[in-house]
Amino acid sequence: MAGCLGGTRDPGTVVMTAATDVEGIMYSDGDEPSIQQALWDAGLDEDIHVEIQTVVSDSVQRMQEAQSALQAGRAPPDIHMMDSGWTIPFILREQTTNLSEQLSDETLEMVETEYLEAALETARHPETDDLHALPMFPDLGFMLYRQDLLEDAGHDTGGWAEEPPSWEEFSTAVSDAMTDSDVAYGFTTQADAYEGLSCCSFNEVMTSWGGAYFGGTDTLFAAGDRPITVDEEHVVDAIRMLRTFIDADDPNALEEYAEICPSAIVQWSEQESLGPFADGNAVAHRNWSFAMAETGSDEAFGEDLGVTTMPYAVSEADAAYEGVGGTTSALGGWHLVVSPYTDRREEALQVLEAFASEEVMLTIFELQGFLPPIIELVTEADEAEIGPIARYTDQVQRASETAIPRPVTDVWPEQSALIYQEVNAALRGAKAPDEAMADLSERLEGSETEVAGQDGD
Repeated sequence: MAGCLGGTRDPGTVVMTAATDVEGIMYSDGDEPSIQQALWDAGLDEDIHVEIQTVVSDSVQRMQEAQSALQAGRAPPDIHMMDSGWTIPFILREQTTNLSEQLSDETLEMVETEYLEAALETARHPETDDLHALPMFPDLGFMLYRQDLLEDAGHDTGGWAEEPPSWEEFSTAVSDAMTDSDVAYGFTTQADAYEGLSCCSFNEVMTSWGGAYFGGTDTLFAAGDRPITVDEEHVVDAIRMLRTFIDADDPNALEEYAEICPSAIVQWSEQESLGPFADGNAVAHRNWSFAMAETGSDEAFGEDLGVTTMPYAVSEADAAYEGVGGTTSALGGWHLVVSPYTDRREEALQVLEAFASEEVMLTIFELQGFLPPIIELVTEADEAEIGPIARYTDQVQRASETAIPRPVTDVWPEQSALIYQEVNAALRGAKAPDEAMADLSERLEGSETEVAGQDGD
């Protein structure tokens, strides 16, 4: 169903932005399950239809499209699907609806007590704690690996699911499995110069080394008066390790790690990096929860697929900052935001109330593999209901408990670009890691100083 950009529309139509992955499960033919049917089953008035305004899948372009609509005061869309990584800037610009004042008390209580807290932190106003977005689905980063190949190479991975290995143990095991098998690659991940590097794949590695962009997790959501810590040893060493994975002969390589990544990872995002692993041509792979469903079926790797959260180099107890060190999982996901300019606020709020039902969450999960914001719905389900991910519910639970959000403020889009440009340059070998992080520190300092100056005006 094509998106409505204006003009006459049916009285019960609520327009919501979404990419094709959500559009494809919003409607169905006949009695097949769909989000729309699940919304009606959850109590949404059957006169209300959700119409999808199709947008691109690229997160940055979607942010720009939402910004264009909201800055112009344009509606529809009535509901914007927003990346959890850039919802807060819209909240701070007063381009959202305060859901704490609009949703029912029953729904608000359920959201506050049962939803994943890490996701809610990116949906609240950072100053008032009011809810301005409803998490539709969170996402979490996982390390996938071929248990059969690793064990054939003499490595016991039986404990990895419960206790992730160190990065050193991981790289040694993956290197041995790559050598002993006929796969071309050891480890595939995302290292392109894009949002996914700064928010997620590098954020995980840096955190697992005890490093941070701005000190501990207590400084994530308040720009202008926080330390810049990207040039500290643990951040630099995290990059040196990743550079070693690409080229062990690099002068900045760390001796205790093996070369296990193809150089192409510096140009790969999620789908490009998944391909070799899904095709049986890599030992290990970092990606989001959907990759478990795609590679864990009996038609793929079945029970030979192992899953854990990120390996680590520095334990949480030994880390210098709060909330970093040890295993971790990057937090992604998408929220629903009601436009303050819609003339169908009541209908849009009814749609959000229905999205907050467990039946709708499970329908989305079963149809597309997107995790529900109430993680217990996954951990309490069986494989017949939710497929291969049911084998990895303990790992999903641990990932939700160790989730690391990106430091989302109104200047994060600008800072994210600075970060992924410098990190990618270091991973390509175009800059030494310490040089790249020194330059990044200086640029972030300028960004933070500018925010502090604005706050002082």
